[in-house]
Amino acid sequence: MDADEIRRLVSQGEGQQLEFKRSLAELGTATRTVAAFANTDGGVLLFGVRDSGEIIGVEVSQTTRERIVNRITGATDPVVYPSVEYVPVERGVVIAVRVAPSDNRPHLSEGRAYKRVGAADVQLKRDEYERLLLTRSRTAFGRQPVVEAHYTDLDEERVRWYLAQRAEQRGISAPDVPLPDLLTGLGAVVEQEGQLIPTCAGILFFGHDPQAWIPHSQVRVARFQGTSTTHFIDRADLRGTLPEMIDAAEQFIRRNTRLAAKIVGFRRREVTEYPYAAIREAVCNAVCHRDYRIEGASVRIMVFADRIEVNSPGGLPPGVTLANIERKHVLRNPLIANYLYDIFYIEKWGTGIARMRRLMREHGLAEPHLEDLGDFFAVTFYGPGDRILDLIPEEGVTDLRALGLNERQIEALRLMVNEGKALSNADYRRLFRVSKNTASRDLQGLVKTGWVRVEGTGRGTRYRAV
Repeated sequence: MDADEIRRLVSQGEGQQLEFKRSLAELGTATRTVAAFANTDGGVLLFGVRDSGEIIGVEVSQTTRERIVNRITGATDPVVYPSVEYVPVERGVVIAVRVAPSDNRPHLSEGRAYKRVGAADVQLKRDEYERLLLTRSRTAFGRQPVVEAHYTDLDEERVRWYLAQRAEQRGISAPDVPLPDLLTGLGAVVEQEGQLIPTCAGILFFGHDPQAWIPHSQVRVARFQGTSTTHFIDRADLRGTLPEMIDAAEQFIRRNTRLAAKIVGFRRREVTEYPYAAIREAVCNAVCHRDYRIEGASVRIMVFADRIEVNSPGGLPPGVTLANIERKHVLRNPLIANYLYDIFYIEKWGTGIARMRRLMREHGLAEPHLEDLGDFFAVTFYGPGDRILDLIPEEGVTDLRALGLNERQIEALRLMVNEGKALSNADYRRLFRVSKNTASRDLQGLVKTGWVRVEGTGRGTRYRAV
């Protein structure tokens, strides 16, 4: 922007997208205009221009530059990041503050929301404010560009995995178009100034390192001793794409909850402390529906001796209450929900809560306890405690964890028992990414339990449940 463009703008007079401020003494009221522009159609605010249109300029120092940015970002919530230009004119400098229309509206200034009506900043009515909140919750986060990221920050292998899963689970084949066009169609990238920029949803689903760009997207998991958070036994900060973190969280929960098995006649049955499908549903819902605009807060999964808590930042979306949660469906992150639905990680149409409740009842446990805490939404699953073996006849029961089996061995045994799979040493190495020696040691350990037998010899050796 140069002096000629300033004069051209000033000649239009103040209006829907243009505001004049005589000096920086009006910076306090200017934050209202910034928020109003962001909440409406965007606009330009000029410091150094009288209401009459006379260009008088202002004096600018380094502290002036810092003061403008700090005042605007400090007074707006969610923060508005304007573009600020300093344009020399005959009598000093005109400061041009350009504000884009925001998908993250409504923005507040000093705790109040405004819109632009003609040349005035008008406070939003309550119904207008709530309507904008609903719009923001549907469209804002997932489609926002990660401005400092580049197309190359997306992992083509993860994209191909998603496409393969989508084809297998939903029967949706990928269109025969170049990958950049495909990602654009998916909403994973947007074009800005001739460059393809990943969106937040694109980074979270396909990024090489999503947490490098959105640190609070990590999932924090912990296993505590007893029923309080005083002492932890195991914990981790999970990183990766959303599907990878969901899978890792499920494995953590499996590793840190009890597993029992039994034989009835010639059949073997596995009994878990919790219905894992219900817990997984809660984890999927947490990473899908959390409010990613709340920075510094992560999804938290806490395993106690008597319960599992899944906490999601953001509380329930506007209009959704604990009373109507099974009937009213508002997607806070529709693009992320679409991706997870495509690969069958979630059911899009609001069946998750009902499914969790049904699975807990069928497992002989109480329905999950739901709590809207404002800043967080919490789902608590209460376990059987000492009653775990009451879920099945006591005869023939073996607690697999008491046998000293590691997580890999328990998962392998589950595949053999529940799915009837026979595993080779090579299968085991591929599943768990371990060496040949480690695979052999683990498989021999399973054989020693008496639950697994060896079939064949040499390269034809297979391990199968008895």
